[in-house]
Amino acid sequence: ARSRRARTQSPQLLGGPPLFSLPVASPRPRSSRAAAAAAMYRIAGSHLRALKSPAATVGLYIDCGSMYETPGSSGASHLLERMSFKSTTNRSHLRLVREVESIGGNVSAIATREQMCYTYDAFRAYVPDMVEVLIDSVRNPTFLDWEVKEQLEEIKAEIAEFSANPQGLLLEALHSAGYTGALANPLIAPEPAIHKLDSSILKEFIAENYTAPRMVLAASGVEHDVLVSIAEPLLSDLPAVKRPEEPKSVYVGGDYRCQADCQNTHVALAFEVPGGWYEEKTAITVTVLQKLMGGGDWFCTGGVGKGLYSRLSLRILSHYHQIESFSAFNHIYNYSGLFGILATTSPDFASKAVDLAAGELLEVATPGNVTQGQLDRAKQAAKCKVLMDLESRVCIQPLIESFRKTFKF
Repeated sequence: ARSRRARTQSPQLLGGPPLFSLPVASPRPRSSRAAAAAAMYRIAGSHLRALKSPAATVGLYIDCGSMYETPGSSGASHLLERMSFKSTTNRSHLRLVREVESIGGNVSAIATREQMCYTYDAFRAYVPDMVEVLIDSVRNPTFLDWEVKEQLEEIKAEIAEFSANPQGLLLEALHSAGYTGALANPLIAPEPAIHKLDSSILKEFIAENYTAPRMVLAASGVEHDVLVSIAEPLLSDLPAVKRPEEPKSVYVGGDYRCQADCQNTHVALAFEVPGGWYEEKTAITVTVLQKLMGGGDWFCTGGVGKGLYSRLSLRILSHYHQIESFSAFNHIYNYSGLFGILATTSPDFASKAVDLAAGELLEVATPGNVTQGQLDRAKQAAKCKVLMDLESRVCIQPLIESFRKTFKF
């Protein structure tokens, strides 16, 4: 792979006491050259279960999602997700697939509004091969014309399938109606953009956005020093450019309606979470609030409400059988976010469902309407979710990366 040698300091979590800690290796002495290189990219390793589990997961995270797209590059992050782990300057797509299969590995990529995420999961003994393939795939794609055209056709089919996913469409509509600026950019490539996307746009997008200050290599099941020794030789020639400012987004609120040939009506009512993850107290409050309100589908094993103690389950789903689904959700970004309620109901009950959603939000905001027992249960549910995520190697990496961004280590 196109690679040289570089060094980086070991990350340290800064700020107030977190909900839990992720063990990382202590910093090693660095030369003056290494100290300068440390400002370039970050390598964050966790040895959680490193000595217990035979498996490891390595991920490369880049601060570059749909919010960084311009009108000329609209849909690029969606296409990059589809083009992940294709042909590179060092190996064909067929060779890459065979290398991954030969060690029983699994690769995946996902594009979000703020990040591009590439992961490789396999046995820990193959970590050097995993890191090399991962970095090669991200840094050296060739974007062969026939592969690009093939994936554009796949995106067209994906868009057709997505149109049958009302809740997914609602979440996209919430962003386009609620924001102006970067967060309003669609996560799914718009159909008009598909006809303009090509390999040259992808190469330009990567050259502009896949730079050292915006990259984090994270791993679970791998000792930090081991990860650093493997990754350093592969990352030294990353462009050491100044990190650009994050594109601006302004929450303005709005309304979006779409007629569809569907037997149910799907509704979303949402509000801004100001400050996003950088307002840590607000973000954690919203996380607990989502667990407090809860909700879900009308049908559950054992009858409605069996084993469900959230407010929306007890107050809505148990009493209004016209509602098939009623649940709280949140999507939190760096500087903003959305919190609200998603509902699926019969068309003649849609207006009542909106009233119920607004009423529940007002109820939970009224002092005295939430008991201490309900609040304690919601806090425990939020903690449980965090601990369950820590049992997943795939979840640990984004946690490491998000801590890196939140505490700026």
